Amino acid sequence: MDLDKEETETQPESDVSFQVTYKTPVPTGDVYFAETFDDGSLNRWQISKTVKEDIDDDIAKYDGRWNVEQLKENKVPGDLGLVLKSRAKHHAIAALLDRPFVFQDEPLIVQYEVNFQDGIDCGGAYVKLLSAVEDLDLEQFHDRTQYSIMFGPDKCGEDYKLHFIFCHKNPLNKDVEEKHAKRADVDLKKFYTDRKTHLYTLVLNPDNSYELLIDQSTVSRGSLLQDVVPPVNPPREIDDPHDSKPEDWDEKAKVPDPEAVKPDDWDEEAPAKIEDPTALKPEGWLDDEAEFISDPTAEKPLDWDEEMDGEWEAPQIPNPACATAPGCGEWKRPMINNPQYKGKWKAPLVDNPNYQGVWKPRKIQNPDFFEDLQPFRMTPFSALGLELWSMTSDIYFDNFLITSHREVADRWASDSWGLKKLVASANEPGIVAQLMIAAEERPWLWVIYVLTVGLPVGLVVLFCWPKKTEEEYKYKKVEVPQDDEEEEEEEEEEEEDTADKEEDKEEAAADPAGGK
Repeated sequence: MDLDKEETETQPESDVSFQVTYKTPVPTGDVYFAETFDDGSLNRWQISKTVKEDIDDDIAKYDGRWNVEQLKENKVPGDLGLVLKSRAKHHAIAALLDRPFVFQDEPLIVQYEVNFQDGIDCGGAYVKLLSAVEDLDLEQFHDRTQYSIMFGPDKCGEDYKLHFIFCHKNPLNKDVEEKHAKRADVDLKKFYTDRKTHLYTLVLNPDNSYELLIDQSTVSRGSLLQDVVPPVNPPREIDDPHDSKPEDWDEKAKVPDPEAVKPDDWDEEAPAKIEDPTALKPEGWLDDEAEFISDPTAEKPLDWDEEMDGEWEAPQIPNPACATAPGCGEWKRPMINNPQYKGKWKAPLVDNPNYQGVWKPRKIQNPDFFEDLQPFRMTPFSALGLELWSMTSDIYFDNFLITSHREVADRWASDSWGLKKLVASANEPGIVAQLMIAAEERPWLWVIYVLTVGLPVGLVVLFCWPKKTEEEYKYKKVEVPQDDEEEEEEEEEEEEDTADKEEDKEEAAADPAGGK
């Protein structure tokens, strides 16, 4: 697998952003089934030609279309997959294994890829491992065809599931009952909404342990003996269906104290509410004004028939005189809780000396009891099928694998799904673009972005912006105000100085010799 980065101009999202040399994966060990669809054909597969029972004819047919094609986005040149092409139709397609899988001493590993290319509204992408029975006919594959295991994603509304269901045969009466594994331990929503190819893996071990993985990470694990509903093994004892509670059985844990006596001052007649004795009528209350009056502007309709409609009365409107008053009509004190109210006296409860506990029917041996300590040993299966209804089209499947060897499954995943994951990662937008895309889908995220980014920036600016020092301030000379007397003295001195200068000039002009 060679990967070389390619510098290209802006391309559509569906184009790969670097060169890949793809080779169809080949199993590195023993497998029961391996399918890549890279030959572009469905020669190995059989599309069902039957109809569903007990539903309307117009939707009973398995007429949903299948096609082999590339992914819409994050394409890997040369890599093809099986695509469910119809919406609101029944789809069924199946293929025989190279040889049946028999549950004995080796694990079962089922692995395949799914991409909900257009998202998913309501529908599934699970596989069924069809039981190896004599009457198995893939052309007649439908919802009631016997299967040993059902595994894979399913979604409707906001219920996101990863199914693991196995069919257990009752060793006593041979009835077959579905057993459902517990729900996954993680939130599965992103696997249905991100439009990426995800790898689904089921590992089932001979010790009855199981593990469900998505993208090679465990999302659920448990035991066939302890973590499925209903349980594989019924209880040893059950309630006797013929037992009944005796008529004199006393289940009351508490009873009224027979020795209690009502106190003499207990007043059962005291009302729960009384008028507030401290209340005073608000000043300005209009006792003589009605709260509502007849509308003086109303007129009897022309078609009013008093014989048929009765006497006409003008509609009532709020009394305008009450608009500025605290109230109109008869004033009544408001009601308050009566501090003397005690209600009907009841004797206090005490422990019932005749209490016998909650009655339960006696236990008897369960006539249908059995103990199967190896539920792993299910009915062998000989085919893999997809029997689906979906309200969304273009569900992509690829690289089915059934084996008993974990290392074979891991290498298969590395050579197939691992390459898709690498291409998808290279084509992902940057973190800023991802945040913008997320905000387009959920506008409330803008509030989070503003608080997360804007608030810290504002605080940094507030506390770190440089402040002016004392040297940067410019000072002006401020003249101190003087008294009026000082101002007059200064003016007189200035006038005397001016007069002396003028006298000196006149003397100099009169004596040109300058005293020579």
